[in-house]
Amino acid sequence: MPDAIKDIERPLGQDLDGPRAPAKSRSLSRGSIAAALAVVALVGVSAAIALREPALRNPQPVATTTPQVTAPAETAAAAQAPAAPKVETASKPDGPQIIHLQPDPAQNGGIVIHDPSAVGQDLRVAHLPDKALIEQSETGPLPIRAADGRRPFDVYARPWSGARGARVAIVIGGLAVSQTGTQSAIAKLPPEVTLAFASGGNSIGRWMEEGRRRGHEIVMQMPMEPFDYPTVNPGRNTLTVDATPEQNLVSLRRVLSRTTNYTAVMNYMGARFTAEQDAMAPIMAELAKRGLGYIDDGSSSRSRAPDLATQDGVPLAVADTQIDATQDRAAILKKLDELEATARAKGFAIGIGSAFDVTVDAVASWANEAKLRGIEIVPISAVAADPKKP
Repeated sequence: MPDAIKDIERPLGQDLDGPRAPAKSRSLSRGSIAAALAVVALVGVSAAIALREPALRNPQPVATTTPQVTAPAETAAAAQAPAAPKVETASKPDGPQIIHLQPDPAQNGGIVIHDPSAVGQDLRVAHLPDKALIEQSETGPLPIRAADGRRPFDVYARPWSGARGARVAIVIGGLAVSQTGTQSAIAKLPPEVTLAFASGGNSIGRWMEEGRRRGHEIVMQMPMEPFDYPTVNPGRNTLTVDATPEQNLVSLRRVLSRTTNYTAVMNYMGARFTAEQDAMAPIMAELAKRGLGYIDDGSSSRSRAPDLATQDGVPLAVADTQIDATQDRAAILKKLDELEATARAKGFAIGIGSAFDVTVDAVASWANEAKLRGIEIVPISAVAADPKKP
């Protein structure tokens, strides 16, 4: 190449290094001219590459965004183009990570990637009620279906994996009766355990917020008439067989307005009331209207709840066993082991207990060990039969 460049720089017809060569050697053939032009072209391309922007000579890592096509006329304005879509990452307690890719406001559409199991609220704001799911009443906020059809049962549900393995749902009731006991239960129980609040308890709203912040799903306990009522009295606003449907609905709404952000109602006692279809039917219809589920504690084989729930389209869960009928740690652990065996046999199992110290400690210990054995502890909404879903 140096010789070729030297030949190019030499003036035609002159010899700067010596005497004139014979005419035959001075004449340029067509092949020589073509070779010279090729060299000139190569040098020009090399110079153009060398003079290009430093960013091309020293490439830097570039974040991948939604592809855009820029017309040649817009190249000069590229530096002023909108920033790339913003990526936000949120971690959920004991759950998978959710990544949201926010679209550029100047663009139509965008990409949003969600955890497929997360059909409920972001747990960081789970203690905040969805205003679209609230109906204001004289006694307080009542749950209601949103105008777009969303139900409290879905929106306030705790996310879970969606896997088909053995699942155990545990509901611990009696929260808000004892302040120290409630605080201990919320702090000790794994977030997958569902909390049930006694409607006659104190500071339910505050405890609901604390439970939801820690990841628990919430249900409301509804006092219902037992067979030996009023000798055994479930408390204020008890639904009774002798009351009119309107009176029972008033009592129900008072209970429902005690707090927000719960997915379902669970009977508290009620063996007599749940066995009477005429008494139970208006209650189940009201739950259907409001988008709530119903949890039957399984204590009465005569309960009409399963049939009525199917008829009205109410999500239903029926407990397999009460885990702390005997308040002894060994007996409770035995019941929990039975739940595990049931879950392995049929896919899931449901246990009901109360917020006694011995129950809370036993459940917390067993749940951590069960996870190591491949058992998934899930919220009650994850195992409820929902007529509205295939």
